[in-house]
Amino acid sequence: MDTFEVAEDSITWRGDGETVVVQAWGRDSLRVRSSPSGEVADTDFALLEPRRVDVDIEVDGEVATLVNGEITAVLRAWGGFEEQRGHDSFGCALEFRDTNGRTLLRELGAGGSLKLAAREFRPLNGGAHRLRAAFEPNPGEKLYGMGQYQQDLLDLKGATFELAHRNSQASIPFVVSSDGYGFLWHNPAIGTATFAANRTEWTAEATEQLDYWITVGSTPARISAAYADATGHAPVMPEYGLGYWQSKLRYWNQEQLLEVAREHKRRGLPLDVIVADFFHWPKMGDFRFEDEFWPDPEAMVAELKEMGVEPMVSIWPQVSVESENFAMLKKDNLLVRTERGMDVQMGFQGPSVFLDPTNPRTREAVWELCKRNYHDLGIRVFWLDEAEPEYGVYDFDNYRYHAGPNAQVGNLYPQAFSRMFYEGQRAAGQEAVVNLVRCAWAGSQRYGALVWSGDIHSTFADLRSQITVGIHMGVAGIPWFTTDIGGFHAGRIDDPDFRDLLVRWFQFGAFCPVMRMHGHRQPSEPIRAADGTARQETGAPNELWSFGEEVYEILARYVRLREAMRPYTRRLMREAHETGRPVMRGMFYEFPDDDACADLADQYMFGPDVLVAPVVEPHATGRRLYLPEGARWTDLHTGIEREGGQWLAVDAPSERIPVFLRDGAPAELTGTI
Repeated sequence: MDTFEVAEDSITWRGDGETVVVQAWGRDSLRVRSSPSGEVADTDFALLEPRRVDVDIEVDGEVATLVNGEITAVLRAWGGFEEQRGHDSFGCALEFRDTNGRTLLRELGAGGSLKLAAREFRPLNGGAHRLRAAFEPNPGEKLYGMGQYQQDLLDLKGATFELAHRNSQASIPFVVSSDGYGFLWHNPAIGTATFAANRTEWTAEATEQLDYWITVGSTPARISAAYADATGHAPVMPEYGLGYWQSKLRYWNQEQLLEVAREHKRRGLPLDVIVADFFHWPKMGDFRFEDEFWPDPEAMVAELKEMGVEPMVSIWPQVSVESENFAMLKKDNLLVRTERGMDVQMGFQGPSVFLDPTNPRTREAVWELCKRNYHDLGIRVFWLDEAEPEYGVYDFDNYRYHAGPNAQVGNLYPQAFSRMFYEGQRAAGQEAVVNLVRCAWAGSQRYGALVWSGDIHSTFADLRSQITVGIHMGVAGIPWFTTDIGGFHAGRIDDPDFRDLLVRWFQFGAFCPVMRMHGHRQPSEPIRAADGTARQETGAPNELWSFGEEVYEILARYVRLREAMRPYTRRLMREAHETGRPVMRGMFYEFPDDDACADLADQYMFGPDVLVAPVVEPHATGRRLYLPEGARWTDLHTGIEREGGQWLAVDAPSERIPVFLRDGAPAELTGTI
């Protein structure tokens, strides 16, 4: 009998009940699937159908190789009588190499008498399995990616991660190695990823098969391009994504929001987007403006567009049990189901249940409500909040979706939420789509997902973390990233310490893919309707002119700088769309051959030409930074040129963020400050 089955682009091995398929999946890339019983499934959680590629397959007895461009898979099979078991047993080990024959990734060995299993399936009730996949460590490699975790760690080697979404945590299981490969854990199950010194280990709490994708590239940019081809390219960023976005918790009525936009115009301040935040609705799940506070939203939209400002409205996936749509959505099985206990999943502002966007019928029904009540009024930008979703208690095994149990498919939720609006907007004739969303998974970028980093705190520690968060999100395939400038929680507008933080965060925001002001500023103000009933509170003012004249002059300067950068930012967005390269890049990304760049966690590149070194210490007036070798660097503020390959102490008074231009480019930034 033959050890392997060979097809045009794949190799299949079977033994001891397991089926393993290694298949070419795009250029220089392979998809690996294993089922503990039966055939492998063609799941399409994130991966798209690949382009056809020419491969070379050879079988030599118990060894098979599949060569796809720069990546080679080696399958080593064995079988025969095993004394301890008393019968024949069979196995197959996998290894991946580059064109030089160098091992990039190899499954964990059996360890002799230890009898370790690289692919371990443990059965669960209902037919699923708990899965652990283990690989040998690569000494000296550095790892980047994995999405958004609130920490300032750059090299992920030695770290462990929960594969689950939470408010301010977006788990995107794609990692890039300094050894020249990218690895996608193509499994939306709740689980863990551990990059330890003695092994790399991925687990899924409940799944039907092992499924991962691996690609080889000589540079991070080549890996980004292959990953975008495999999981989808971000659309073209609309023009309003290049400028300044104004938001707060919350503009609570139509006239207040319009007056902020008018004041921007009176002061000559650029403004591209302004936001109507949550609880502009009567009840969660009504998906419409409350008439008392927003009496003529169509006229509001028209006035904003006359000023050249796009309105954005907040959409929550929660449906209050008091919503006018609750009974319909509940009756038609369009809501997430609680497996045990009361069927209530969040208690904020009253009991509510989450929409189930993994159900195509949910996506259709909810979009029709939003189209009628928002899109038909001219609103083209949506803020998809609570997209993890943010359960009141993160009991991941207690919720069930149309696509399956949360423990098995839960990480799909934010991707499906973005998909609901993207497909609806496209079907309604909207060409350019970008929606702000609080969470993402692999493939979310193809649905126009602009991810922000969630409800983080107003501290310098949180500001430092946003640098590495933005870098890792870009590596994980999400080129569009932003934060709440100033942090979300707290921040008194008259506090000198907060004003110091806000200025430094605002300067950082000017060099983020999208520049967006937001936060729950203090002190808050209670809001009541005409009948005396309470509404969600509004925070203190959060406009550029809300923090004193000295702060205003600095903030206005950076809003105008962002506007001057528009041609350069437009090129970066086009490049992200076409090639998958992130807008915000770690120093290692642009300078992979400069060892000093491998661990730089507090500076980054805004595209290929702009080095940004945010000030991340309170009341600091300077900082130390590194200028990579192989280029000349021009200080944006002073015009002084420096040779690369050196550390530099630079002045950074409150009005200045250290920025250096690579080899004099981009020319349009020269003289802007």
